[in-house]
Amino acid sequence: MTRTAMLMVTSCLVFGLLSCSTHTQTMPDADSSLVVNRQPDTPPGDPTEAQQSINEGEVAQKSARAAGKRRELDRLAGRPVMDEAVALGFADASRVRLMNSSALSGRYDPNFNTESYAHIVENGFLGVEANPLSTFSIDVDRASYANVRRFINDGQRPPIDAVRIEELVNYFHYDLPDPTGEHPFSITTEVTSAPWNTDHLLVRIALQGRRVDLDDQPASNLVFLLDVSGSMNSPDKLPLLKDALGLLVNNLREKDRVAIVVYAGAAGLVLESTPGDQKGVILDAIERLSAGGSTAGGAGIRLAYDVARRNHIRGGNNRVILATDGDFNVGASSDGEMIRLIEEKREQGTFLTVLGFGTGNLQDSKMEALADHGNGNFAYIDNIAEARKVLVEEMGGTLFTIAKDVKIQVEFNPARVQAYRLIGYENRLLAAEDFNDDTKDAGELGAGHSVTALYEVIPVGVETEYAIGGVDSLRYQTPVARQLPDTGELLFVKLRYKTPDGDTSRLLTHPVEDVVRDPSQDLRFASAVAGFGMLLRESEFSGTWTMAHVLNAAREAIAADDDQYRVEFVELVEADVRSELLAAR
Repeated sequence: MTRTAMLMVTSCLVFGLLSCSTHTQTMPDADSSLVVNRQPDTPPGDPTEAQQSINEGEVAQKSARAAGKRRELDRLAGRPVMDEAVALGFADASRVRLMNSSALSGRYDPNFNTESYAHIVENGFLGVEANPLSTFSIDVDRASYANVRRFINDGQRPPIDAVRIEELVNYFHYDLPDPTGEHPFSITTEVTSAPWNTDHLLVRIALQGRRVDLDDQPASNLVFLLDVSGSMNSPDKLPLLKDALGLLVNNLREKDRVAIVVYAGAAGLVLESTPGDQKGVILDAIERLSAGGSTAGGAGIRLAYDVARRNHIRGGNNRVILATDGDFNVGASSDGEMIRLIEEKREQGTFLTVLGFGTGNLQDSKMEALADHGNGNFAYIDNIAEARKVLVEEMGGTLFTIAKDVKIQVEFNPARVQAYRLIGYENRLLAAEDFNDDTKDAGELGAGHSVTALYEVIPVGVETEYAIGGVDSLRYQTPVARQLPDTGELLFVKLRYKTPDGDTSRLLTHPVEDVVRDPSQDLRFASAVAGFGMLLRESEFSGTWTMAHVLNAAREAIAADDDQYRVEFVELVEADVRSELLAAR
């Protein structure tokens, strides 16, 4: 693809599918034009051409200036200068969206779209006496950060429930040690003062998945399940999707295979499973896709799983990659039937990755749930630079699972900890007994992926203004206090995981001493991102922090960054400050 073509699309679920009775048919071969001759199912209320009055030339000039600023920052900091086209991909993230939106500024207005986000009740402080254990599943999704970035670049405050703090923190790369033993990931812990409340402690628990040479990974059997319905007919949807998949295809190996299933008014097989070295054939099939028609998602996902089954690679990476804006018709099936199908295929060895595109009808909560039940991950692609990050730079983590059902359980020492709260992970919490239950599903860790969890801890003896969750005394039992020697430990970390094809979990343990040190550069940056998320969520726990504190902390933690994403975060916070989005709700 030419640079000009790429720049045209730089900026630029799904719950209701399944056992529907929609007719399945074979679509035209890859060498014929695939055009669905139906009226686009564009949602009512979309902006008219008259409303789209933004001066394209002016916005393009702003994009070019922003790209130049990014490259100049690289030169001043002595970092490798980002490729001009990629820099423009970042800077251009809002241009095409603005050209195809009503350009409303300042606040997110749900009356103008049908986007859906699951309600999140922020974790509060729990008393250690009544709640000594904290148990949760890991989360390697990064979709929330890209989605929040899209809102801010459009001059809008993201809806509170679109902000999942753990996904903001885990979007970035951290300098973590590679695993050296038999386990597929390393564990790093750190204790420092909480920057937004210095009477409290901040504890970091970080996992680093083993980095692998992709050439040495098992063969992949991939099925692209692509939404080509009428709602995908905008520059930040199907055109961006086609360019994104082109990046992935260009990194396939001869031993990999790709098939393409599409769904619109009906589901169809556009490309039979094809060796990865036949890139021209695969790219031609992708390029010929056109948008139109209604959304028969149920038939599409059944067909995709059937194609994956027919081409199953024993011991390989068998995966359906669903790409959509989330505008699915449920058909005759229920959400429960769809979940059971995905879980059944997961147990048979075919995982599901979900890629979200576009604005206005993004079904975030449904797409995240689909990926969770399919042992996969969920990413939101808002521009070509994000596509490159997800499908090229992090291809190993996106496509190759090295550990599944990864759970973390933390036991706090009541002699040293009065109360604690887990920052984020609200929709990943598990019951204490789920930790040892190998039938309970949890998150997956991909090759090279890292995971960070942050706890805010109130030490014993510290007065606090926050309510601490607990329970009344028991009527029929009297707790027996055991006098244990002081180990000097603040907490004790336990982890369980399974191998990608295993059924029995393995246990790791890691004690954490009560030693407070100056934060590492990575923890300073992670703290800044977490603080940013708390402020966007209007959290009662953000303490004394403002966006100015976030900005200063993030700027101080940029030096080690060589992939530009921390620089972009600083620019995002600057944009938030300039737009005064905190006052826009």
